[in-house]
Amino acid sequence: MPSIQSLTMTYHALNEHETFSEGDALAGQVTLALLKETTVESLFVKAKGDADVRWTKKSGDRTHTYHEHKRYFKLKQFLIPEDRKDTVIPQGIHIYKFSFNIPTGSMPSSFKGNHGKIVYKLEAKLSRSWRMDQTVEKDICFVSKCYPNLGSLMLRQVGSTKKEMGLFSKGQVHMDVIVDKCAFYPGESIPILAKINNSSSSEMIPKFSLIQDVVYHANGSTRHQSNVILKVVDNSIKSQTQKDVRCAIPIPRDQMATIQNCDIISVTYTLKAYLDISFAFDPEIVLPVVIIPPVLADGVARGLYPAGAAGGPSN
Repeated sequence: MPSIQSLTMTYHALNEHETFSEGDALAGQVTLALLKETTVESLFVKAKGDADVRWTKKSGDRTHTYHEHKRYFKLKQFLIPEDRKDTVIPQGIHIYKFSFNIPTGSMPSSFKGNHGKIVYKLEAKLSRSWRMDQTVEKDICFVSKCYPNLGSLMLRQVGSTKKEMGLFSKGQVHMDVIVDKCAFYPGESIPILAKINNSSSSEMIPKFSLIQDVVYHANGSTRHQSNVILKVVDNSIKSQTQKDVRCAIPIPRDQMATIQNCDIISVTYTLKAYLDISFAFDPEIVLPVVIIPPVLADGVARGLYPAGAAGGPSN
């Protein structure tokens, strides 16, 4: 008859999003249910944060693996000390509480991609003599609050482009694009105003895209992935016409936040506005977009984070 019925672990959420950030307290409990009296060597809980990148590349008959790892923290707390050698625990349900303080330094948000991940987790391990260890793990959703100069990201952005037409058209085209700010949160829409002066002999179609770029770094090499999150296409603008185009790109509610504070993985966003012109190079404007976590949105709206602020506790 087995002696251990179950080993489970729970933690206490600090907010409705069940996220944790730099400097937060991470507390919970491990529950050990025993069917009979049992002797154990130790029981401990670890909290850790790690970033890992890996991809392979073939060159002829050889395959080269690119790998990089970065540890942000590792904390350990014994619930049954190992220096006691053998601890006899009676039959029944036993609850062990734990508590950690996440370090205050800048650390990136949780992330999982095709060639890398940033993972924060809790791990409880029960060790017994001459028995396999029993382990239970729980991933923690970590959201970084380290966004330098967050206040300045709320300022208006303006971009301009001008193009002289070539062989198949005459005249020129000019476009200004105005966006209210740089920082947005998932579920928010990016309002766009494009002022277009088509003084050419060609028709053109205004198009707007929100683009995500993920870059992995390992062994001095990089792996890049680009993905169009959303695209908006407006009506065609006829020759010799001026027009103000207003549109909005909704950011998906589950969209990953910008990651700029990790040495081996970066996640950035750009807004690309361009004019689709047949038989010509398309004039374009590219503006940066920073997607911030929802837990920062309220503070930004209330002006709690002036330029240089990084955010407070997660309660």
